[in-house]
Amino acid sequence: MSLSASLANALTGLTASSRRAEVVSSNVSNALTEGYARRELHLSPQSLGGTGAGVQIDGVTRAVDSVLLADRRIADAEAGNAGLKTDFLARIERLIGEPQDEGSLSARIAALESALVAASSRPDSQARLQDVVAAAGALTSHLGALSDDIQTARMQADDRIELEVRTLNESLVQIDRLNAEILAQRAAGRDATALMDQRQRLVDRVAEIVPVREVPRERDQIALFTTGGAILLEGKPAVIGFTPAGVITADMTIGSGALSGLTINGMPVPATDPGVLGGGTLGAALAIRDDLAPGAQAQIDAFARDLIERFEDPAVDPTRAPGQPGLFTDAGGVLDPTLEAGLAGRIRLNALVDPSQGGALWRLRAGLGAAGAGDVGDATLLNALGDALGRARVPSSGGFIGAARSASGLAADVLSGISGARQQAESRQGYAVARQSALIDLQLADGVDTDAEMQTLLMVEQAYSANARVIQVIDDLIQKLIGL
Repeated sequence: MSLSASLANALTGLTASSRRAEVVSSNVSNALTEGYARRELHLSPQSLGGTGAGVQIDGVTRAVDSVLLADRRIADAEAGNAGLKTDFLARIERLIGEPQDEGSLSARIAALESALVAASSRPDSQARLQDVVAAAGALTSHLGALSDDIQTARMQADDRIELEVRTLNESLVQIDRLNAEILAQRAAGRDATALMDQRQRLVDRVAEIVPVREVPRERDQIALFTTGGAILLEGKPAVIGFTPAGVITADMTIGSGALSGLTINGMPVPATDPGVLGGGTLGAALAIRDDLAPGAQAQIDAFARDLIERFEDPAVDPTRAPGQPGLFTDAGGVLDPTLEAGLAGRIRLNALVDPSQGGALWRLRAGLGAAGAGDVGDATLLNALGDALGRARVPSSGGFIGAARSASGLAADVLSGISGARQQAESRQGYAVARQSALIDLQLADGVDTDAEMQTLLMVEQAYSANARVIQVIDDLIQKLIGL
């Protein structure tokens, strides 16, 4: 081998060692960088006219386990979905309250029962009659607060849907732009791995909102499809459409057209979870707005209806005229079963018994339709009111089991239904988070191993030194030849 050929070989080795040292240093410095994929330098023998001419650099690639990455993205979506649902159900459960908690729904019922018992023992006591009014007012206020918070949660979910749809659209446009930039970099023979890292982080963001599958295309391009079958990116990005509601009331549903669904490129898609765009945090927000929150509202509306109907029974208060509301009213009027949605937010104590609304306490004792205060020692009506509250009856609506329940028993059923749903969601969340954590650990194990990289760097240093020594020896030989 001639000196010039040896020099050329050593120079290519020196270049390859330098490039490999650069790759190793990049790996070490980005060991904790989220979304960074370990780089690998690929080398091959170089020949010129059938004669070895050193080593050539074929390129730098990203070491990514595509199967593991896809599974981790699905796990991210599942964990986010389950977490949002669990948080919502836990929020409603706290608002209803445990029976032993002061201010809970069950405690409000118990307080009203106790107030009626105390008043029936001293029907002449204005203070005890006032306690009944206060307990009944606290009960209606609690139901109203529950209803308001459920609708607030729906509005927050609607706002989140708008935000995530905007994020989804922006991310898809950015991924499409990175596809084009990566293609241009590859065509120019430049390293595009940093752009691929950026693209991976964007796809990860999309996958949290909607579970997706990444499909590789030629020249390092990618396409994105949801697990529900929708095309998000294939040649050009899809446009997801959504119109926020702003204000949501209990009677507003997606079925009635009062709330917006989702569209893909102008075509409506089922706004369900799971569904075409379900399974991630977007699907969870849709489920809260259109399923979980309306379901919770329906339960407390059914409880409010049962409460009103208990005291509208003619046998409870014979003085009440036909068409006149009982102790509890629907915004001051009689119950209309066809307008049950949002009833918990409209239930009110009858103004006839509330002094603060111009009523009189003696009507709790004499009757809502009584002409006068009557016998101050007569506890018949107060006993009837207490019996109505404690009597077991089958609720007229709601997703209950159909068994007869007292008011306190029905309140316990409402809490039990929410608690059961929360526990199921929590169980799904626990599984999803455990799976997500395991996949993240596997992905990290496949990432940058700084110990291995440092060992590689030592080998690179030795190779660099060897090639440099060869160049030095050749230089000495050439200098001797020149001096002859």
